[in-house]
Amino acid sequence: MIVRMVPVLAASLFALSCSAALHPLPDDRIEARLAAPLDQVKAALTQVLTEDGYDVDWNDEHTLTTGAREEMHGPWNWLYRWRFGTIKSRVQASIAEETDRSTKLNLEVLSEGKDGIFTSWEDVPSALPQSADNQLRRIKNAIKLL
Repeated sequence: MIVRMVPVLAASLFALSCSAALHPLPDDRIEARLAAPLDQVKAALTQVLTEDGYDVDWNDEHTLTTGAREEMHGPWNWLYRWRFGTIKSRVQASIAEETDRSTKLNLEVLSEGKDGIFTSWEDVPSALPQSADNQLRRIKNAIKLL
């Protein structure tokens, strides 16, 4: 009798140990003060995101949103995405003039991924080239602050 109960208890213990609460991903967000005028930061932000494959849309003078970045180009995209999945990312940014020679920048990268055709989109960590830290580094390079 006890011998028959051991596999049942082991399976129940294993099932209970695997069920845990999901931990939310940390936000890929950065805030920085740049020693450059507002129009220079705005131009650099637009240039960097456009070069990275984003469609940039300025909502007003101080806020920007992008569409999903095209991760890969080519005639076989559908097959690659169907079989292996993909990651799509988009950017939200806001800029504010602090003084005539400094600008405050808030930048957030939102990434979603899926493994194939039968899975749904879910939040994933940003890939290193699209991360907020790397975008800030590229913006500073475009302004020539580094």
